[in-house]
Parts: sequence; structure tokens; C-alpha cells
Amino acid sequence: MTVSAPHRDRVDATALRTAFAARLSALYSREVPAYTTLVDVAREVNADVLATRGEDAERLGSIERVTAERHGAIRVGTPAELAAVATVFGAMGMHPVGFYDLRETAAAVPVVSTAFRPVARDELARNPFRVFTSLLVVDDRRFFTPDLTTRLREFLSRRTLFAPHLVDLARRAERDGGLDADDAEVFLVAATAAFALSPDAVDRAWYGELSQVSSVAADIGGVGSTHINHLTPRVLDIDDLYARMQARGIEMIDEIQGPPRWGGPDLLLRQTSFRALAEPRRFREADGSVTDDTLRVRFGEVEARGVAATPRGRALYDRLLTEPGDAAATWRAAAPATERGMLDADLAYFTLAPGSERPDGPVPTTVAELLDGGWAVAAPIVYEDFLPASAAGIFASNLTGSSRRDDESDGAAVDLAWLEGAAGRTIHDPYALYDAERAASFDAVTAHWGLPTTPVLPGDR
Repeated sequence: MTVSAPHRDRVDATALRTAFAARLSALYSREVPAYTTLVDVAREVNADVLATRGEDAERLGSIERVTAERHGAIRVGTPAELAAVATVFGAMGMHPVGFYDLRETAAAVPVVSTAFRPVARDELARNPFRVFTSLLVVDDRRFFTPDLTTRLREFLSRRTLFAPHLVDLARRAERDGGLDADDAEVFLVAATAAFALSPDAVDRAWYGELSQVSSVAADIGGVGSTHINHLTPRVLDIDDLYARMQARGIEMIDEIQGPPRWGGPDLLLRQTSFRALAEPRRFREADGSVTDDTLRVRFGEVEARGVAATPRGRALYDRLLTEPGDAAATWRAAAPATERGMLDADLAYFTLAPGSERPDGPVPTTVAELLDGGWAVAAPIVYEDFLPASAAGIFASNLTGSSRRDDESDGAAVDLAWLEGAAGRTIHDPYALYDAERAASFDAVTAHWGLPTTPVLPGDR
């Protein structure tokens, strides 16, 4: 997409985000051709699901939104780099949401993460581009010795990931609500280039030393730039896509991450990927010579999004995640099989909209009475965020070696507040966003019918 509006026209955050997502997708297609196959297969699956299920296929977003939807992933090494990327994403109306500590997952990846995305429902509907952004925790002694930490900090201090003019334009775009067309074009070119894979030679010895800690640590701290690590389309039937990709001869990871396919409502997020590919890279050897070799770092992820889970629903998911035996059978035994059951049990988030006409009968005092009496209809709220166990599972399935974590050493006290300080902005609580959206819809129904009080969910009484 090229910004070609007259100079006087304002290119707002939504237009910047939409254009950036398209350009990044084109870049990744050139760099990782198998990604193009993934997008093509996702489009085929979505068309078939739409033809089979009709309107129901769009219950969690229009086909236009699903087709355009992407999430990316990047990795940075220092708080200053995180603050810079937060500014760049802020220009595109993308805000940090959620705190994810992948150090504490089974994969033991030495990063903490947040996701930059739109937070308003109308902005998500226009373009829901999101970027899962990980920051290396260089002083966590479970992964890095004091000596390695010192040398890693020194290496990272010498690089500049984002050109100063890009950051300046991003600050201006946030302040002014957009850029004129000429500056928008400069911004988009620079932002896309910042995430391209660098042709510079990699110091083999340094990269190899960091790889002994973690492939992710090497990918972040072993090179002089960052890059888009994966770009993820959304699919309406991830099991079908998995089978179709294998039929095309593309090696997939061993399983689909997240809840199983169990016959009930899709909940939270399911993800899978094709395996990281051997990409040509140049290496600088100890004697100063440059040789050609390959690295397996980047992979092709795909996701299927379900209904956003409430804290109760998330607790159920976390419990069932560790249950032994057949996962689908476990879910069928423990979870309601319908959206209405999920709503009544307060396991998932839904919005309400007024019914077509005012019913006769008593004034409702609960959400169940609103729905049963025809006062309102419910619609699921799509899950816009991520699952640490799933993200770590994808990472682990594509790593060339296991991460090394020494649990006898002290970890670094890196938490939500610390990451907010590093990013230089508030990190939104995803539950608060879903709660606010749900509450606003309840209030709107109450106001529409002139009800004396807002009806409540069973768990709120």
C-alpha cells in the first residue's frame, strides 16, 4: 500500500497501522517464501469455512477483518530499544497490553513480553494488527553469568535499531494524531526497513556463545539489528490448515498449541506453525573472514482466535491444560458446551445488544432474564491477546537447542511495573479492557429500555 494522498491530507494512526501491516507482510513474503504459502492456504480454508457455515463463520469478526488480520513478533535487547519501539507502535495506535514472563514457562526463554495492539473495539475492527514484543532479561543470573551480562550489555549499547528520524516522526504522529502524506511515506519506509533481516555478517563465536544459553538470546543479542521473527495470519479452521500444509509437503511443528478442538465454543487462542527454516546468513569467523552458512530462527505461525475468557474461564483453562488423559474429553467433562453456558457460568466475555422490540413481562434484574425474555441478544468478544504457554510452546518447537536455566541462581526481579518503566508507558490489563467493553454494552441495553438498574451476571449477585 502506498500513501498517495495530497500533502495537506492527514494520515491517521489507523491508516499508518494498516499500511505498515501490509508492507511488513510483503517484506516477510519476500524474505520467507513459505509464509506466502501459509497465507494462501489460510485464505483457502477461510473461504471454505465461510461457504459451509455462512454468517456463523463471522461470529468472531467479519471475513474482511479475519483476512487482513496479522500479528507479528519482534525481540529487543534493552529498555531503551523497547521504549523506542513503543513510540513507533504508538504512532500507529498500538498500545502495550498484557505482561508475559516466558522465563517461567517450560521452555525457559529468557525474555519478558508485552503485545502492542489497538485497544478500542472500533480500531480493532478496522485493523487489529498486533506485535508480540519480547525484551531480553540480560541480568537474570539463571541464564547469564555476570561476565556474559557485562559483555552483552556492551554489545547492545553499540547498536541503534530505530533511526532517530523514525522515532522523531513517530513522536510527532502521536502528538498530532497522524502525519501528512509525505512524512507518512518516510515513516512507513523507515519502519518497515527497521524490521528487515540484515545482510550484515554475524560474529560466529559471539552468536554461538549466546546460543549455549538460548537460541532466542542469540537471535536478540548476537546480531546488530532486530527483525520480524514471524508474521501470523488468522484462520477459521486451524486443524484443516494444519492438514493442508502437511499435504503440501511443509513440515509443521508436532501439535497445535492451546485448547483442544472439543466440540464446544472456541475459547482463547489456538496456534501452530511450520518449522523454522534454514535461511542463508553470512558469518564472520575468528580470523576475520566471512563465510556463508544458515540459521534456523524464523518460522511461520498461524492462529485461530476464540472467545475471550474471563478470569474464571482462564483459571479453568489453566487447570485443564495440565490434566492428564484425552484433552478433548477433559474439556467436554468440565466446560459448558454452548456459548450461553459459557456466559451463564461467567467463563467467557460477551456483549449485549437490545432485542428488536420491548417484551412484555417483568423487568429483568439479571443478564439471564434479559436474554430469556428477549430484551437482549449476546455476542462473543474475540480474544485479542496471547497465552504464555502457547507462545513458549511455539518458541520451543522451533529452537535449535534447549534454553539453559540454572534454578540454583537468582532470577531478576522483572515484573509488570518494571516493564512499564522500560516501555515508558502504561501496560493495559487485558481483563480490564474486556470488562469495560462488556460493562458498556450492559449499560447501553439498560439505557435503551429505561431499566432502573443494570442487570447482573449470576456470579455478581
